[in-house]
Amino acid sequence: MTTIEYIKDNILLFDGAMGTYYADKSNSSLKSCELANLNDPETIFKIHREYIDAGAKAIKTNTFGANKTSLNCDSKLLKEIISEGFDIASKAAKKDAFVFADIGPIPSVNSEDPLEGYMEIADIFLEAGAENFLFETFPSTDYLKEISLYIKSKKTTAFILTEFAVTPEGYTRKGMSGKKIFYEVSEIDSIDALGFNCISGPRHLLEYIKGIDIYGKTVSIMPNAGYPTVINNRTFFDGRASYFASQMAEIAKQGVAILGGCCGTTPEFIKQTAKILENVKKQEPKKHPELHLEQSSSQSSFKLLDKINSGNKIIAVELDPPTDTDIDFFIESAKMLKSVGIDVITIADCPIARARVDSSLLACKIKRDLDIETMPHLTCRDRNINATKALLLGLSIEGIENVLVVTGDPIPSAQRDEIKAMFSFNSANLASYIASLNESILTRPFLISGALNVNARNFDAQLKHAENKIKSGVSMFLTQPVLTPEAFENLKRARNALDVKIIGGIMPIISYKNACFMNNEISGINVSDEIIKMYENVSKEEGRRLAVELSTKIAKEIFPYVDGYYIMTPFKRIEIVCSIISNIQALSFEQ
Repeated sequence: MTTIEYIKDNILLFDGAMGTYYADKSNSSLKSCELANLNDPETIFKIHREYIDAGAKAIKTNTFGANKTSLNCDSKLLKEIISEGFDIASKAAKKDAFVFADIGPIPSVNSEDPLEGYMEIADIFLEAGAENFLFETFPSTDYLKEISLYIKSKKTTAFILTEFAVTPEGYTRKGMSGKKIFYEVSEIDSIDALGFNCISGPRHLLEYIKGIDIYGKTVSIMPNAGYPTVINNRTFFDGRASYFASQMAEIAKQGVAILGGCCGTTPEFIKQTAKILENVKKQEPKKHPELHLEQSSSQSSFKLLDKINSGNKIIAVELDPPTDTDIDFFIESAKMLKSVGIDVITIADCPIARARVDSSLLACKIKRDLDIETMPHLTCRDRNINATKALLLGLSIEGIENVLVVTGDPIPSAQRDEIKAMFSFNSANLASYIASLNESILTRPFLISGALNVNARNFDAQLKHAENKIKSGVSMFLTQPVLTPEAFENLKRARNALDVKIIGGIMPIISYKNACFMNNEISGINVSDEIIKMYENVSKEEGRRLAVELSTKIAKEIFPYVDGYYIMTPFKRIEIVCSIISNIQALSFEQ
């Protein structure tokens, strides 16, 4: 009997956790339990049999983290680990259970292509005789369509199951909506079943699946045992097997065809689940078409986009937040910028990874006190998904409608031992997460902007990254300053290649020292030799005049290729910025 034939009339019960259970049984110092396929095969075999004897009708090979990136191994060792893992599981299963080739997400490192890694893993399993494949704990849909089509091209009868790890609130660690993923993947013909596993407990996934229209789909749910607890640097799950089993029965009643356990679930969890499922018949999911619709945001227009779409160019000015609690200069500068008619103030989020007043709090303050449009920068550094969501909810309540998502500067090397960076997202993931919130729970959505580095050496890669950001929800790009012919040409390329609003970067240079520092010390900024020479041996006053003159010239040159200007304030020289703004406004009037 094939997996598809079995599922027609039966609930398919999987095993539980291999990794956490192996750690409890073996007390092994092995960093990855996948290595136990070679070093401790007897224990792996016994674990498989324990789950089968407990009632599991499908088991996962001990290969979740078996990829060259995670194990830091070569192709030869990878093949040994996977082949042995499949062989152990097959011998343990006999004819008592289906064996699923277990494949976890491959970390994306440098220029390595994860798709090639998945194809290599799939080939090893196919050569070993695998019929069933499980891609589990994925944070996004990346590569799943391609790899499932690849497997089906090699073995048309292969059964492919994909599972995604979502928080109790329904988002993956990359910030993607689980519902959106579900509906997207359910349209991929080469994927036979899909569902959710890990991170959340059974009750959470029960409530979550009730909010999704699973009619006509083969769905899988494999929760964690419960909430994790860390004791002496080891993770324990204190969920009770009887409670887990009762919740799994309720999940089955929703029409879920495939059940199992993830982290913390032992053979006892599976045993009690199998027992309670004896009294639960397989049910077809009920149709709930209304659940397919995402909540639409009540506000669909944005002031900045409305102005651009009416044929005008916007002016954004960046102000760095102070390093202490004295915000008088910041507030006075904001007042001055409002008086000269700028459209939005952008506020950097701890630039160069040094602590400053929080950009979002400042954005709320000047929006509330001065009635100025603001755009706080949101870096992916220093906030996990919970802190990010909490911040976004607060910004929405305060009426902030613009955010600029950036990955964020790395912690300086001299401080890395004492300051730990946290990167739960990259900028595209963060944009996708905000877009998901826009579609689901925010009544006041955000206009999502991103950064575009026109000074990048490999601008082809920069354009590709920008296209990915656009797909993730970015509607507007603010560029790095245009201070070289190469940057100007890249800006023109971006205008032709990207279907998005582009705000051209202008950074006034006030001195020769300033020009050299920007060119050599600030990542992402290049200054041409011609401009640097212009500032040699000039006075302070002459430097100010040059800053205004040069910035105005650049604004005129890039005028046809931008939807507005992004002016970065140099060393609190707000008067220079105001002069440039006046010239730009005159330029726009002339045009």
